[in-house]
Amino acid sequence: MTNQHHLLLIGTALLLGVSTSALAAEPGQVLSGIASYYHDSLHGRKTASGKVYNKHALSAAHKTLPLGTRVRVTDANSGRSVDLEVNDRGPFIKGRIIDLSRRAATELGMIKKGVANVRVEILSLPGQRGA
Repeated sequence: MTNQHHLLLIGTALLLGVSTSALAAEPGQVLSGIASYYHDSLHGRKTASGKVYNKHALSAAHKTLPLGTRVRVTDANSGRSVDLEVNDRGPFIKGRIIDLSRRAATELGMIKKGVANVRVEILSLPGQRGA
């Protein structure tokens, strides 16, 4: 892809309100940062994808990844991991990169701590079959 085509793609994305980091997202990409999890009071509320948040499901919120992206979240300290789908936007607290459902946080063993240092690996984007 030429630089001119790349700039045209980014310009179009900005006009349409699509995040440029979402455009750059690709399977195998790894992000690192702090994960938190949804408060139980949000159980039953509608997410950005239109799905209802279920604290018993494996789901998450991310600021820019396309809704429907499948990711593997791994606790950097324990090595425990969980695969889930991004179906909401957030977290909106500085320094945090992903908000997990209660079940996902439980599987990672982070309920008591409330937050964890994690790696987020993109497995597949919406419409793709992935790992």
